[in-house]
Amino acid sequence: MDLRIFTEPQQGATYEDLLRVARCAEDCGFDAFFRSDHFLAMNGSTGLPGPTDAWVTLGALARETSTIRLGTMMTSVTFRLPGPLGVAVSQVDQMSGGRVELGIGTGWYEAEHHAYGIPFPTTGARFDMLAEQLEVLTGAWRTPVGQTYTFHGDHYRFTESPGLPKPQQEPHPPIIVGGSGPRRTPALAARFADEVNVPFASVDQVAAQYGRVDEACAAIGRDPTALHRSTAQVLCAGATEADVVRRAAAIGREPDELRAHGIAGTAAEVTERLEAFGAVGVQRVYLQVLDLSDLEHLEFVAQVCGL
Repeated sequence: MDLRIFTEPQQGATYEDLLRVARCAEDCGFDAFFRSDHFLAMNGSTGLPGPTDAWVTLGALARETSTIRLGTMMTSVTFRLPGPLGVAVSQVDQMSGGRVELGIGTGWYEAEHHAYGIPFPTTGARFDMLAEQLEVLTGAWRTPVGQTYTFHGDHYRFTESPGLPKPQQEPHPPIIVGGSGPRRTPALAARFADEVNVPFASVDQVAAQYGRVDEACAAIGRDPTALHRSTAQVLCAGATEADVVRRAAAIGREPDELRAHGIAGTAAEVTERLEAFGAVGVQRVYLQVLDLSDLEHLEFVAQVCGL
């Protein structure tokens, strides 16, 4: 099972904070460093010193790391037009030597849109935008050099686009589609994704969503085993119960709640929880790390999991 570190810098982090975590994750042997794509803090956090842009951050980390994979969970279709997004992702993929992955979704946090002047369409419209962005990104990336790409949709229109630059990974960086929606999310994952992610859900909920994705794959004749399967879960682990309590307090959560809704507890509990997810087909876990100052947390989990 791949283990990846997933951060939420909108809660309050500088680029230097993220660089330390990314380098620590790389040194510890984690498979990837991912960050959220948000502009406004949540759950009462001040968010100081303020948000950092996801793709600016990843571009810098591409040059300051060497082996760890890098990506977003998730880039919102409301934040960027698909043309400029494709340019940014391709460039960062080149800068990293082919280590980038694109998690992309509809966006959901209405308050950040109002705070930063970003339009926030209806849920249905955002799903339509996501479908078109996935169509455009994959279509433009797959267009051979020297040919052009044209797409006329309800939200985006491309006319004789050169589809440049090309990413280093061929035909394009892995695309992650995630969520627990029962209909459109599985359909989009089956059609476009390299990986399906079910975030912050129970083992049974994850298994149920994978079943819906399998059905969506069958409906279009795609082999469901071609899709990587992942989940994102909050992390709170420690060598002793005192360590678990201390780390839970640092992120404003209760140990029992974290045990019920995340990867939490002592070494045996963490291993047992990961095995439970593995039993329903999870191949990759994004460990949501909320206290970015606690690098010993990452080192402990890496040791427990034998990375």
